[in-house]
Amino acid sequence: MTDFDEDVVVIGSGFGGSVAALRLAEKGYRVRVYEAGRRFADEDFARTNWNVRRYLWAPAFGCFGVQRIHRLPHVMILAGAGVGGGSLNYANTLYQPGAAFFEDPQWASIAPWQDELGPHYATAKRMLGVVEHYPHTGPVERIMAGAAEDLGVAASFRRAPVGVYFGRPGETVEDPFFGGEGPARTGCTLCGNCMVGCRVGAKNTLVKNYLALAERRGVVVEALRTVVEVRERAEGGFSVTTRRSGAWGRGRTRTVTAEQVVFAAGTWGTQQLLHRMKASGALPRIPDALGRLTRTNSEALDGAVSTAVPAGAEYARGVAITTSFHVDDRTHVENVRYGPGSNLMGALATVLVPGDRPLLRRLGALCGAALRHPIRQLRLGSLRRWSERGIIALVMQNADNSLTLSLRRRFGRDVLTSAQGHGAPNPSHLPEAHRAAEAIARRMTAETGVPADARGSWPEVFGIPLTAHFLGGAVLSDAPEHGVVDPYHRVWGHPGLSVVDGSAVPANPGVNPSLTITALAERALSYWPRRGEPDARPEQAASRGR
Repeated sequence: MTDFDEDVVVIGSGFGGSVAALRLAEKGYRVRVYEAGRRFADEDFARTNWNVRRYLWAPAFGCFGVQRIHRLPHVMILAGAGVGGGSLNYANTLYQPGAAFFEDPQWASIAPWQDELGPHYATAKRMLGVVEHYPHTGPVERIMAGAAEDLGVAASFRRAPVGVYFGRPGETVEDPFFGGEGPARTGCTLCGNCMVGCRVGAKNTLVKNYLALAERRGVVVEALRTVVEVRERAEGGFSVTTRRSGAWGRGRTRTVTAEQVVFAAGTWGTQQLLHRMKASGALPRIPDALGRLTRTNSEALDGAVSTAVPAGAEYARGVAITTSFHVDDRTHVENVRYGPGSNLMGALATVLVPGDRPLLRRLGALCGAALRHPIRQLRLGSLRRWSERGIIALVMQNADNSLTLSLRRRFGRDVLTSAQGHGAPNPSHLPEAHRAAEAIARRMTAETGVPADARGSWPEVFGIPLTAHFLGGAVLSDAPEHGVVDPYHRVWGHPGLSVVDGSAVPANPGVNPSLTITALAERALSYWPRRGEPDARPEQAASRGR
């Protein structure tokens, strides 16, 4: 048998990678995790998102924060960075999708997914400490309930399921989740800065559960190491080469060997690496389906902002997302907040313009609003106390639309690009999101007496939607013609490789996908044999369903 440095290398430490690290360690494997981002203690997070060096991820410029921003021709992507991946800056929101997601034709024939994933959703909820209904009520929650009523969908209003330790605000206690095996926790203070990084220690990030337990079992997590190559070895297994994140030029590389490799670098990171390895011949049998069915969760980020801070409104008090409602049977709307002082992302907001018009008419509508009401637009567009004056509306759909990603040469290097894919065109705007934002603005005005307007985003003005939930492109499938991984998340043609992050998700869930990514990873890892035992999973040629 070939000697390897590690049994398994896991690329990425987000929801899929953290599950893989813990479950493989429990099964006796030697596991090393590479994470491109840095490791954060609670006190290391930025106090507000104006501290760009600790908030934004741009390592070439010395910024090693939690917020990645990527740009494709058809979408702008918000993602996470750091040990714990997207859990560091996500909104703690852990919904389970509706039936339409499990019945999507891309994967419905493989298994009865809603039933099959049921136990794994239960495990994921326990591990992530899900509180099924956000327990506090304030002006934002009343405004959202009122907006749902005004839109005729009051019955769909609900409190969000969140992964937060509430306890007593600011009080630190011994691990309340894992019988003392996990870290101490501190009760949530409702500071609102979940997406900047929880300095309190209340947010149930992966560092507080899966990764903490994995490292106790001997898993090695190397931060600030970017994987630049995964290569199939003639003698078996794979070599994995890393470089220090942000190193200028080529930088010094290190290479280890592993019998198996798990890709869990997030949809952007996993797709980029797989595309490059396929193009270079390092992993020559990756299916040609790579890049197809890349999803954005059919998403829009709109909202509403008041011209001044309403007295006593406390829009910025609470966890990041607390409520939601459905505009229709496919469109899900959630309120989102940042804490006081975290106003940087307000720079993306602008006048809500009709998205179904040509660019010049959209720009004309924007200029017209500014000319008709210049003082009002200056007040609405100001970043001063923006998080205390506004409510972001995160709108998602389970619609069947997608992009196809591929590589193109740019400035001497290969980068990802996009084209419209299967299904309806990826939407550049959502009329349902505009309706929701306008309803929220009306309720804000009625609740506080301070005028509020619906707001869109600058990228949307130029026909480019925003998404915080970039998915797919290496999707689960019944055959290599239809996707990249088999029903057990092994890459078709390279069964020693697995993909267990959001890039394997085959359809738009229409809700925040973190819980689903975790449940899918739990299921995939449940089929791995214990180290040294026979593998009961069928050979790929026979794995077109069960």
